[in-house]
Amino acid sequence: MKPLLILLYFLSFSLLAQDSVTTTLVQKDSIDADIFISKNNFENVYLIKDNVLIKTSDRQSSNYSNIQLGKIASVHTFNPLKINVFYADLNTVIILDNRLAEVSKLDFNTIQPYKNISHVTTGFDNTIWLFNQDFQYLELYDYKTQTSRYKTIPVASKLLDLTSNYNYCWLLTENNLYCYNYFGSLVYKIKNDGYSKIKASNEDLIIQKDKALIFYNHKTKALTPITLQNMLISQFFVTNQILYIYNRKSLFQYKLKTD
Repeated sequence: MKPLLILLYFLSFSLLAQDSVTTTLVQKDSIDADIFISKNNFENVYLIKDNVLIKTSDRQSSNYSNIQLGKIASVHTFNPLKINVFYADLNTVIILDNRLAEVSKLDFNTIQPYKNISHVTTGFDNTIWLFNQDFQYLELYDYKTQTSRYKTIPVASKLLDLTSNYNYCWLLTENNLYCYNYFGSLVYKIKNDGYSKIKASNEDLIIQKDKALIFYNHKTKALTPITLQNMLISQFFVTNQILYIYNRKSLFQYKLKTD
């Protein structure tokens, strides 16, 4: 009887151990940033320091600043050739190229019809996703033709975060997490169980809840805790199964094992 109990114990422990996404620390760097944005496969790091967007690498550094537009509200670098910088105070989006040179300026105070924007993220081609806070819906906006291609059905609660890739856009509100395809159609909706931030990882998501991160598998619909040491998470970013966590002093780089 005793050997059977021991066997059952180890079997149960093994099953429990599989109920989390494991991580392996592969790199730790000291960076000086107010906000960490992202890091890509070419070792380019994007950050904000003193309201200046900075792109750094081993070889060079470049920056973008526009103090006339106020404080930078968000930066999305999913497409490094068409980076969008959102200045919420002046309802303006700047599109930058890979050298952080200005390509387009979208002042939604002057573009008709008027749009009161609270969040912006990357779309495909020459589009960006805008959250119109007057009407509480997402718009897939073509900034070349200055027209909205698609609009979603309005949501009822306050928007907390927005993320995207070329195929999908995820919208996190106080009540729910929504996923839309690039036609603006709802793909799925799940209840917000205390989630505060989201980042796209291919078709999956990394979700922040309090001081922890959760992996959402779009195929299985499973929400799995990510095993991490206890630390302050100021910002996080994920790409190609690599999770970056910034704690205001150091940038930690983890390899995710989701299988």
